[in-house]
Amino acid sequence: MNVRELGEQGLLQKLQAFCPAAVVGDDAAELQVPAGQTLVVTTDVLVDGVHFSDRTTSPEDAGWRAAAANLSDLAAMGALPLGITVGLGLPGTLEVAWVERLYQGLTACLQRFQTPLVGGDVVRSPVVTISITALGSVSPARVIRRSAAQPGQAIVVTGAHGASRAGLELLLQPEIAPPAHRELYVRSHQRPLPRLDVVPLLPTQARAIAGMDSSDGLADAVIQICRASGVGARLERSRLPIPPGLSDWVGATTATQWTLYGGEDFELVLCLPWPEAEKLIAHLGGGAVIIGTTTVEPDIWLVDVAGQSPSERLTLEQGFQHYS
Repeated sequence: MNVRELGEQGLLQKLQAFCPAAVVGDDAAELQVPAGQTLVVTTDVLVDGVHFSDRTTSPEDAGWRAAAANLSDLAAMGALPLGITVGLGLPGTLEVAWVERLYQGLTACLQRFQTPLVGGDVVRSPVVTISITALGSVSPARVIRRSAAQPGQAIVVTGAHGASRAGLELLLQPEIAPPAHRELYVRSHQRPLPRLDVVPLLPTQARAIAGMDSSDGLADAVIQICRASGVGARLERSRLPIPPGLSDWVGATTATQWTLYGGEDFELVLCLPWPEAEKLIAHLGGGAVIIGTTTVEPDIWLVDVAGQSPSERLTLEQGFQHYS
């Protein structure tokens, strides 16, 4: 059965089964914001053929990624989730089973992070479009902003970058000889994990912390933070969080490019005082690392302290940009 045959009301009835019964059914959802906290809202739109495709992403994975992208934006603000709404644009010829599988993946991600699906909308569209609004809450003193970085702070990355780009390459070219870490790369692309686990570990006063998520790439995140804060940065090439085995598979140059500009790794990039940064790294372990420091000079440089590679100025033009 396709969406046209089932009809709008029939489809909504199926999708409401993925929501808490006490929340849906009216014109809007009513949510409680914890006392003393502020509401954080973010919206993300994913379009078939731009953000996902049948070549690389199952409906379940598309749903998971859609939820993860929005939860990651909440984490980047220091917020914990209250719920999400989903707006769907669907062709009438799309199979209903595809939509149900999308919601199975979406709710699987939400359940992992104790986040309810609290409503949404369905409209006819020539292309599959998923628009998610995520709602979260945070104490005003713990809000993380891009504009709060100060010169001399450590730049922390909560995990490896480039694995999602490697996974995409493997999915687009299945004939490629699989590398040793194929499962890690593919899982990083199809089932990213928003770093909500980092939020409780941050200092209780976040005014000295700047940050954002790295969904558009590590270099993009560093540049955006520095621009908003009026600072620059000096990143050390040897400290870049390159995934295990990536340099051996594609070579050091490509591995570095994918780490800086690959995108969709959904880690957090944070600027904070060095003592707090070192404590956070010790708590997180794993792939978390300090990659450099913020500077008074406005440019962002990738440097090689060993002197084997020339310094490289990082720019937004090297990463993905819509309409470019």
